[in-house]
Amino acid sequence: MDKTQTPEPAWAREEDEKWADAVRVRLVLDHDAPAGLADEVLAEAHQVVTEADLPASEVLGTATAYARTVAAERISEERRAKVDTHGLTPGERVSATLGTFGFIGFVLCVLYWIQDGLWVEGSWTSVAGCATVVVVATLGTLAFVARAAGRFQGMRGFFAGAACAVAGGAAVIATASEERLFRLPVPVLMAACVAWSVGAYLFPDAVLDRWFTPRPHAGDEQWLTRLEGLLRGRHAMTAAEARGHVQEARQHLAGPGGERAEDAFGDVEVYAMRLAEGPRKRQRIARHKLYRNVAMAGILTVLAVDEAVTSGFSGWFACYVGAAGAWLWGVLGEWRQSRDAAAGARTSG
Repeated sequence: MDKTQTPEPAWAREEDEKWADAVRVRLVLDHDAPAGLADEVLAEAHQVVTEADLPASEVLGTATAYARTVAAERISEERRAKVDTHGLTPGERVSATLGTFGFIGFVLCVLYWIQDGLWVEGSWTSVAGCATVVVVATLGTLAFVARAAGRFQGMRGFFAGAACAVAGGAAVIATASEERLFRLPVPVLMAACVAWSVGAYLFPDAVLDRWFTPRPHAGDEQWLTRLEGLLRGRHAMTAAEARGHVQEARQHLAGPGGERAEDAFGDVEVYAMRLAEGPRKRQRIARHKLYRNVAMAGILTVLAVDEAVTSGFSGWFACYVGAAGAWLWGVLGEWRQSRDAAAGARTSG
């Protein structure tokens, strides 16, 4: 991911500035534009509008139409085929998630400082507990990224590793000493969280993308297996729907001619994207986000209840309740979007 940015142009009219903002939003939300594309095309649009001395909507059309034109001309099928339902490649998703973990750790340090004081004491038990949380969270992230990349075998491997980390961490915590090992000021831990986030942001996304890209397919069965994984993971199809598409492809390959899958259908990622596009795409994405928000709201609710039982109505309890409420509000919004998308798919059908 290109992390450089083109300076944002200064629009002469307020309506043109709103038009540019709408183009930027539509490119990201509707077309999964790569980083930097919106800045690039808006700089070009600014020059055209300035030379014409007319409103942008008159020169270039509505923001939605212009974003659609830009996407068709400037975003290749290969690029669009590599992003998941969040508009991210595997590398971008890993960087974003791990960077978010660092930010969450920073916020937790601040809350600890406010509630419990400047110094943190560490024992073998606390170190084992924190290490277990970090390892499990990282492996869980990689598992979900592997799934979004269509690598279900890799997903199962990462989840198995997370389960082993939980078991090992629990064993160490149960037997470790409570004797104090060190005493650190909270700002040191805050600096470590910042370093973690910066490192996640600066690590090259292309390297991470290669880790989640399989080797060239040796035969048709591997190609078909990859197709099913992409349809289910990257494009959020149900297992039955994905297997139906795979069965159709297999029947085609079994016919006269004896074509290889790659010769008949082309690049598997591009073919999967073409199969996934259509009226039901928005419905699948909305359903996928709804499930994610429900899971997060449930986890935060359990944490809030556990905090209330063990420590009473503390500051942590308030944080958990606030976070759970935010995710529940997101659940309501995603449910509405899923309902609207379902209605739109029925109308289109």
